[in-house]
Amino acid sequence: MATKTGTDYTKMMQEMMSAFPTDMSSYQDAFKSYASFGERMSKVAIEAAEKSTEISTKWTKDTLSRMNDAAVVRDEPSDYGKAMSDFASTQAEMTAETMAQFAEVAKKVQMDTVELMLAAGKDMSEDFTAAANKASGEAASAAKKATSGASK
Repeated sequence: MATKTGTDYTKMMQEMMSAFPTDMSSYQDAFKSYASFGERMSKVAIEAAEKSTEISTKWTKDTLSRMNDAAVVRDEPSDYGKAMSDFASTQAEMTAETMAQFAEVAKKVQMDTVELMLAAGKDMSEDFTAAANKASGEAASAAKKATSGASK
């Protein structure tokens, strides 16, 4: 016949955890801060993708339009060479302008990202400091209650 001897660790853990109550609101606030950061980063990425798509679409349309102009039948054979030369030079100019526009998008994304990272670091630091202060206050209060109850 087996008899139950030993310590009931489950009961002991429950009593210990109830002596140190935890307020989950600080964890929820930290999660909300993280979710907000994710939302803002997603917005930056999506805006950059939209702008890049607009630039790329415009570049493609302009290129096709200029190709159409280059494909027109000419009266003189030398006019074909001039048309191709004009196409190549406008295409080079257009490419340089387009790359500058892409660089501006990348620069804006970089600036926005750095700004968000700094703000997120500050927010998280404040959240964790508040949570730590609250937890230490609660632990001190619980310890005080435990010691005052034990001394009675």
